[in-house]
Amino acid sequence: MRSFLPIMALASAVQALHFFIDGATQKCFYEELPKDTLVSGHYAAEEWDDHANSWQQHEGIKIYITVDEVFNNDHRIVSKAGSSAGKFQFVAHEAGDHKICFMPSSTSGRPSWLSTSSPNGGIKLKLDMVIGSSSEIESSDKNTIADITTRIKDLNNRLNDIRREQVFQREREVEFRDQSESTNARVIRWMIIQLVVLGGTCAWQLSHLRTFFIKQKLT
Repeated sequence: MRSFLPIMALASAVQALHFFIDGATQKCFYEELPKDTLVSGHYAAEEWDDHANSWQQHEGIKIYITVDEVFNNDHRIVSKAGSSAGKFQFVAHEAGDHKICFMPSSTSGRPSWLSTSSPNGGIKLKLDMVIGSSSEIESSDKNTIADITTRIKDLNNRLNDIRREQVFQREREVEFRDQSESTNARVIRWMIIQLVVLGGTCAWQLSHLRTFFIKQKLT
């Protein structure tokens, strides 16, 4: 039985859904795509974790993705083995039905089938797909790039402001250090002058006292 994901023929569409896959079986969707339509998808596969009591991703989950052109004898245009989460992308070079399939595998050893005895068996797959013309998605990408470029320029301007502030602070530190060294030099010179004056004064006093005592003895 076919599963269809409806699309808008003339505008890009975003589709988000999740579904459960029993065991290592394929889950396929059929999309009727116009020519030159770009399809971009993100997926995340989860398995029930009894300890966490919730659906969790783990490294043992693998997803095999294929895309076939149904109108062209199932010509395969995508064949990709991925981890538990990733993305895929392809362009519909011709208009017609495309079959998008996902086949999971897991090394956890948990029951791989959904049943009354194992209601949390199997793999839970979350899928987000963007479907639109190549030019529309490229335009969106260009807008995103322009926004990132603007942010980078703003960050560069802020970094330049920080560098200028750092240079100014270093210049102030050099000026303060020069002033401190100049002040210390003046203090040392003044101390040396004081010591010279004190030494000269002491020498003069000693000479004066010696002369005085000599005169006293002579008299």
